[in-house]
Amino acid sequence: MMKNNFFLVLFLLGGLFTITAQETPAKAVELNEVSIVKVKKAVEQKADRTIFDFANQPSLNSGSVLEGIKKLPGLIASDIAGMMYQGKQLDVYLDGRPLNITTNELNSFLEGMPANAIEKIEIITQPGAEFPATSGGAIMNIITNANAKKYLSATYTNSTNVTSYDRLRWRVNNSLLLSAKNKYFGWQLNLGQSYYESTLFTSLTKNENNASSILSATNADRIGRTNFVKSALTFDLGKDRLLLNYDLNYSNNSSNTIGNGVGFTTNDDSFTDGLRQDFVVTYQKKFDDKAKKLEFKFNFKDSQNDFILNSRINNTSILDNASDQKLYNAKVDYSQPIAFSDEGKLSFGALYESLLFEAQNMNVVNLDYQRQTIAAYGELQTKFKKFNFIVGGRAEDYNISGKTNTAALIPFKQFRFFPNASAQYNFDDAIYFNVNYNKKISLPSTTSLNPNNTNYQNPNVDYTGNPNLQPTIFDNYEVKLSAFDYAFIGYNVSSAKNQVVNRVLLTNDVVVNTSVNVPEIKVHNFNIGMPIPYMLFTEGLKETMKMNVNPDTMNFLYVYTAYQYHQIPDIKTNGFWMFNLMSQIVLPKEIKFIANFNYMFPKGNYFYFIVEKPMRNTVDLTFSKKFFKGQVSLSVSADDIFNSNRTVVSSYNTPLLLSNKSDSRRFGFSVNYKIPTKNKLAKEDPSLLNKEKKEESEGTLNQ
Repeated sequence: MMKNNFFLVLFLLGGLFTITAQETPAKAVELNEVSIVKVKKAVEQKADRTIFDFANQPSLNSGSVLEGIKKLPGLIASDIAGMMYQGKQLDVYLDGRPLNITTNELNSFLEGMPANAIEKIEIITQPGAEFPATSGGAIMNIITNANAKKYLSATYTNSTNVTSYDRLRWRVNNSLLLSAKNKYFGWQLNLGQSYYESTLFTSLTKNENNASSILSATNADRIGRTNFVKSALTFDLGKDRLLLNYDLNYSNNSSNTIGNGVGFTTNDDSFTDGLRQDFVVTYQKKFDDKAKKLEFKFNFKDSQNDFILNSRINNTSILDNASDQKLYNAKVDYSQPIAFSDEGKLSFGALYESLLFEAQNMNVVNLDYQRQTIAAYGELQTKFKKFNFIVGGRAEDYNISGKTNTAALIPFKQFRFFPNASAQYNFDDAIYFNVNYNKKISLPSTTSLNPNNTNYQNPNVDYTGNPNLQPTIFDNYEVKLSAFDYAFIGYNVSSAKNQVVNRVLLTNDVVVNTSVNVPEIKVHNFNIGMPIPYMLFTEGLKETMKMNVNPDTMNFLYVYTAYQYHQIPDIKTNGFWMFNLMSQIVLPKEIKFIANFNYMFPKGNYFYFIVEKPMRNTVDLTFSKKFFKGQVSLSVSADDIFNSNRTVVSSYNTPLLLSNKSDSRRFGFSVNYKIPTKNKLAKEDPSLLNKEKKEESEGTLNQ
């Protein structure tokens, strides 16, 4: 009876994509080769992170990265207040390296990146000592790398979509991935482009003394163009490896905005050029003991941005702002197993980082900002019976200084120690209970510091940065019970001092958007997720227990819900609920039908904003099928089919109501084509083709 109950729990909790072997009659055979197939999971829960597979999820990879991210359960992507996952503010990384941009610039960057160029997204909710203490509350690591196999491989992907709000608008993404590996080196080249048309309707209303007036109403017709190149070389130097990465991303966006409000009418054109270059050199020292690792890495990143706003009515330039950010990063990491624990290891390392940021207004430098960080860390992981323990600490020394064109910035010169600890009890190989604590710091992004406006403005709307923002100190606590990757229940609280938040204030009918430090904020988050196989309702419990689970033919409903409460001293705040339902039904001809429903209840506080109408209110549908033995994948999608996704919030202690609506209803298709390739190596050793699913190849983009 106990055994049957255990397998029932296994089936219910692991029902989403959990794999059990199909039974086959036993017979004696001679095995010439054994291939172990590694199956990628749609969602993978680890003690410190949650991993979402994008490459094999048509419902996520049919549009832009931003559109896919917004569908992840537990994640809030707000144009106003940034990104948050399960109550934690996210620091966004790309291939393991921080982007150091927030809100509008980040959303624009992710909107221009095609989701079919992404392999997976890691959300690291409990960054250990090996991660910079500046990771703040949590990290979202967007991973674009793919594996290079021992023969030439080529994959072409395209997604074409159309939105239909007031008129038809097109969005097209194309990407070509080439990779190969031989005895001496591997290489990879990923080329892509993105073109999207979109519209955004925004209104700012003042409700005061039982009367309302529209301070600003705008209609922005936007065009985004992005081109990117990601290249990598890997050299085998005896046992060691040398990796070279170079990434280039260029965006050229334009917008025509028609606005009106109290005392004005405008018709403006804006142009934004962004150039990002990222170069990385990595040397990996190999040892006879594969569990021992030594890595040296140097990273240089240069990000340039130009923003121009012109008035068609007056034929004059309103804004001409530019910025240039250079980042130098050098680090060393070492880890080795420890003798007294089979699964234990000791890790330590050091880092030096320098960031230089310069902002210009009308060719006049009005912010010169420098930041240097020196850090060292140590961390111990060990196992004792059914317990896993992690304890570590990171010491960081900061030297932050700078000046505007009128005064020097408030300097920040401090040495701080950041401890972390984790304990996990393993009830079973797939069921565990985990408690975590870590202290982190979040340094203000240069986007928040920039005193120049890089957004649309009119006589009643202004955006401005705050060069004197101070770092935020976080104390993060979490308890979590997880089972079979997909079922979990958890509670976490993040206590922040000097939290940087977005504020919208009203002064003499002028709406000012800026960032401020809040002395103390606590964010509480309770969340639960559970997969439910449909066969429980159609076949009953008894018949369900007899079935073997095949993830390609399984019908299920995944239920996620979370309650979040932002606690701000001296302010009465309300929490809010979020829901996500995701259903998969396998139709005839192996066609997969996936439906997503998201909903965030109103009247809760999101920092200093009060949600007045439901947010993330969307229904998304996707049909997908593979052809020619998986060589071609086709998906057809319809997002926000009821056109109900909008943001309507009020700003605390002001009479303001903010509303925006984009053309979020989208219809389109996505094609992934693994181009057949012929080469001598594949012909000479055809067994390599048979071993393709073993995934023994080594990555080249991010190691």
